[in-house]
This record gives sequence, structure tokens and C-alpha cells, in this order.
Amino acid sequence: MSDPFGDRLTAIFRRSGQLCVGIDPHAGLLDSWGLPDSAAGVRDFGLRVVEAVIGRAGVVKPQVAFFERHGSAGYSALEDVLAAARAAGLLVIADVKRGDVGTTVEASADAWLTPGSTLEVDAMTAVAYQGLGSLDGVIDRAQRHGKGVFVLAATSNPEAFETQTAMRADGLTVAAALTAGVAARNGQGSPGTLGAIGVVIGATVALPDFGLSAASFTGMPILAPGFGHQGARIAQLTELFGSAADNVLVSASRSILSVGRADLAAAIDDHVRQVAACLA
Repeated sequence: MSDPFGDRLTAIFRRSGQLCVGIDPHAGLLDSWGLPDSAAGVRDFGLRVVEAVIGRAGVVKPQVAFFERHGSAGYSALEDVLAAARAAGLLVIADVKRGDVGTTVEASADAWLTPGSTLEVDAMTAVAYQGLGSLDGVIDRAQRHGKGVFVLAATSNPEAFETQTAMRADGLTVAAALTAGVAARNGQGSPGTLGAIGVVIGATVALPDFGLSAASFTGMPILAPGFGHQGARIAQLTELFGSAADNVLVSASRSILSVGRADLAAAIDDHVRQVAACLA
């Protein structure tokens, strides 16, 4: 088994900073990059992003949907991108948002979290709509193999607000209950490092509205999309997450990718500097 996910993530934070670069080859970006909207195009796009990230940041997050829309050829392209990223020593989070029960959801864990799988990554995103216990098999596999899981808790899309802020009989919001459940299941690494199981918290949400606070995330990694194109500014990181800011993976996609191939490396460098300055 590899080192615990939280230990590896903490090491990357210390070595390369907390930026997570999204790999989102949607049709508009492919066109602006002069690439075809095909499996070959998404492969080229993904490999170019990986190449630009190497030596600049430590984490990438491919959005799997943009690959799988090209069918089996798209998955083959994704396998090449994942292999290149992991071979370069980058930590790879598959944004798959899988969620189900029993052997069905466990099969997703087998695909993404099993060492040697052609789709092997370091962590995956997951949905616990059927209850956090439905992900026990996924969490078990992650902890067994030194992998990570990020469970959606408070997301940026406005349609989620009513459900995620709904109050349960125990007085907790749904988002707060999920976060507390993750904390209870979290596999801790070495002292001073993060656990293996984290949450997805949109950077555009106000934590108090969801019954959350910085103390909710003690020892827990946070994947925070929403910086850049969706409206949150990196300069707001500590304002948004308080003392938990040191746990946050600052996820940025379109604000980096939209600059085009020629300026991609410079955009990554700029985002890395912004995150470091905010946490200094």
C-alpha cells in the first residue's frame, strides 16, 4: 500500500502549494485551443495541461464527463492523461461524483481506487445522497489502498441550497451532518497531516448558511471548486474558510484553461502565487 492519502496531500501542499488545476476539455475550450471535439482532442488537451502543471503545481482534477462523452475512445484518452499525470508525480483527483449502494458503488471504487487499474487515481469525488453509509465500501477501499475520497457536502450550484441546508431532526443541516460523518470516518495519517476522507465545499458558499464553520473541518481536506470563473476570488480564501484555509485545495479550471495553450503555464504560475500570498 502507498503512503496514506492525507500524508501525500500534506507533502504536496508543503512542496508545491494548494492549487488544484482542473482538466475540463469542454467543447468551447477545445475550439478555442484549436483542437477537435473528439477523443483525440480531449487527449491532446489533457496531456498539454499535465505538461504545463509539472513543476508548477502538484494536483490535477480531470472532469471525467468531458472524456466519457466520447465513449470508449474518450475513456482511452482519459487513461493516457491519468497515466501521464501520475507518472509525473502529480496527485490526481477524478471528478466522477459516483454514488450508489452496495456492490454498485463498490465497483466504482474498484475502477478508480484500485492500484493497477487503468483508471487508477489518487482520489475520487463521491455523492452520498443515499446516506453516507452507502459509501462505506468506497471509504474502506480508499483507506486500504492509501487513496482519498471527497464527499459532496455544500456545493456552489444554487439548486442544491434547499436540500443541503435542510434541517434534520437532530438540529444539523444535511451539509453539517455529512461533514460530521466524514470526520467520524476519516482515516488520519501522521500527526500534523490531513485525513484520507474530505469534503467538497463550494468556494462561493457562506459556511454559516450551511451550518458549517472552520472547526467543522479539523484535520479534513477540503476540495473547493468555484474560484475564478464561478466568482470566488483566491484572495478571499482565508475569509471564506478561516483557520481551515490551510486544508483547502483551491480548485481552478476555466480561469486557467481559458487563457489558451500559449499562456497556460503563466496562468498556473499566477494562480500558485495568488494562493501562496493569501496563505503567507
